[in-house]
Amino acid sequence: MTETQTEQAVRGGSPDSAVDRVADFYGAYLDAVSDGTDDLGSQLRSHYLTEDFRQRLAAWEEANHADGVLRAQDVATRWEVKYRDSGGGVLSCTVTLTWGTGPDAGQTRLAVRSDLSTRLISDIEDDIPVD
Repeated sequence: MTETQTEQAVRGGSPDSAVDRVADFYGAYLDAVSDGTDDLGSQLRSHYLTEDFRQRLAAWEEANHADGVLRAQDVATRWEVKYRDSGGGVLSCTVTLTWGTGPDAGQTRLAVRSDLSTRLISDIEDDIPVD
């Protein structure tokens, strides 16, 4: 994206939307871990993730030696969030993470679930890789 395209990009959202909250989280989280200068990543986890999920995430990270939010040891260069479905008080989104830039950039997808009553992220799982 050129600087002119970036300046013309319009972004929006609502704190009432669970999908927007997932997108807000991933945007801020990638900025925070990419910068790596403070404890903002942990603070974002406390704000956007359920307590139960934070505990399960810590166990996953211990076992896998990777960042559980990104399901990787590296930091993605781009993110995209799409609504998948909802029911039973849970919303599901697909988060697509792009790794690197240019024609050789890879992508992975994550299945992210949120509690509709709190709009907090309650689970993140590996999804199918993007070809």
